[in-house]
Amino acid sequence: MEMDKKIDVLDFKKGVFVVNVIGIVFDTKTRTILIGKKENDPNVPKLSWCFPGGRPNHNEELEAAVKREVKEETGAIVESLGPIFARILPEHKNIIMIYYLCEFISQKDKKDDEFTELKWVKPEEVEKYFTTSFHPTLKEYILNLK
Repeated sequence: MEMDKKIDVLDFKKGVFVVNVIGIVFDTKTRTILIGKKENDPNVPKLSWCFPGGRPNHNEELEAAVKREVKEETGAIVESLGPIFARILPEHKNIIMIYYLCEFISQKDKKDDEFTELKWVKPEEVEKYFTTSFHPTLKEYILNLK
């Protein structure tokens, strides 16, 4: 493909996805992880509890996007420790999820009403809240945060 030619995603037969950055927010003092409850998610109808995150803005660095999304959705100020896992979401094959381990710094007021409830849970309790797929590799990583 020529470098000066504009990319039209409709020309592609494969490999075009929506990217979501997801924060695994870990509080090192309490050894817990932050999750939020969603209702009526338009893309994943069975979604209930999940990790905070969302789509990056155009020209936004992914690390900055995950910190922004976590803060907007939960009010948590975090430091990203880097990506830990990525996958195509089985419930919606056009979404790529990139998970970042984020260290909890402090809590402010959240900006939006993305979640109806927030909860801090122990790593071994996280999976029981999820009604959507929970990848075994991600599960193993989270269990090792104890």
